[in-house]
Amino acid sequence: MPKIDKIITRGGDKGETSLVDGSRVAKCSQRVKAYGTADELNSVLGLVRCEELPEGLSEKLLQLQNELFDLGCELATPADSKPADKIPHVRQFQVDLLEQWLEETNRQLEPIHNFVLPGGSRAAATLHLARTVTRRCEREVVALIKTGAKINPCCLRFLNRLSDLCFVWARLCNDQGRTDIRWQPGPQRK
Repeated sequence: MPKIDKIITRGGDKGETSLVDGSRVAKCSQRVKAYGTADELNSVLGLVRCEELPEGLSEKLLQLQNELFDLGCELATPADSKPADKIPHVRQFQVDLLEQWLEETNRQLEPIHNFVLPGGSRAAATLHLARTVTRRCEREVVALIKTGAKINPCCLRFLNRLSDLCFVWARLCNDQGRTDIRWQPGPQRK
């Protein structure tokens, strides 16, 4: 475990930050945007855990928070650097577990025949926020890959499944989908 001696380092006062391998990059770099969004998502899941949730969901969210920290660490470490071998990596079994949770949750929900708006219960609304931040994180990782960075493909699969999972968990928090807010399309324009 890392030891954090100081919070104030002044190392970022000129708009740069250090990656796990010690290299310095601009705080607006695509790599920082990607792992920063993973950190933001982790914070949103922390907010979800403050709500009243169906049994077992808080523990799953806590597990996901730890896995998101691992994902952020992986994104903050260039794949060709020395520390890359020593950090945790997202693995396929984690993606498989998200798929299992998706299937388990879906079996508890009423089918939907229309789009669902974010809202209903506070827990559901916060899970919808987590879903959208997950999608943004996914876009940031894709943009990072487009810069030529080598990124573990499990990272994208994990984020893709997590976004779907946040959606079904939001529905679960809305009385198994019975109190979802359905999208009502506006009048058609000619």
